[in-house]
Amino acid sequence: MFQSIINLFFPKVCYACHLPLAAQEDSICVSCRNDLPVTNFHFDRNPALKKVLYGRSKIELGTALFRFEKQGLVQQLIHELKYRGHEHIGYVLGNWLGAELKTLPDWQGIDIVIPVPMHKKKLRKRGFNQVTKFGQCLALALNAEYQEHVLLKVVYTTSQVRKTRSERSQNNQDLYVLNKPDAIAGKHLLIVDDLITTGATLEACISALKQSENVKISIATMAIA
Repeated sequence: MFQSIINLFFPKVCYACHLPLAAQEDSICVSCRNDLPVTNFHFDRNPALKKVLYGRSKIELGTALFRFEKQGLVQQLIHELKYRGHEHIGYVLGNWLGAELKTLPDWQGIDIVIPVPMHKKKLRKRGFNQVTKFGQCLALALNAEYQEHVLLKVVYTTSQVRKTRSERSQNNQDLYVLNKPDAIAGKHLLIVDDLITTGATLEACISALKQSENVKISIATMAIA
């Protein structure tokens, strides 16, 4: 009763379209869920992420839940997550992708899920890593460990949104260090991030992780540009 009164005066809204949610809806309304541009890469074994990293980094598996479109619903969701503090979006998207991946035999060999880390200065400013809940949900779905401090970002960088591929690649050199090489030796690692564009950030993370022995690396992101 009390919750109904709260919802009457402060209705929960969809993070994509900002219209009020129905009682059974969680963060994203049914209409927007149906309109979100899912990739189905993992179902189709689509090599799109491998192609992004081709010639730079070898990965075992790669998928993205959505296609990113300028001014689209996915951009709105990621903006709400990163810049307006709506961490629950990561939980919703992680459960969405996790429910799909756990049905696929190819994805059952993941041992450890590792988020792309944030520099401690940016983490203090934002208050959270936007891929934490996404990664935690994937780890739970795949019966894998979630390890947040295997990779550390040691150089503070500004936003790379308007940088070219070559600028991003140069900026990402030596940004990440491997903190616990023994903890991941011989393991199949899943790196998670919000968005893959040029692949420069993930390339830098893979390079650092490859310093450990006999690791296999896969990638899962919320979206691909």
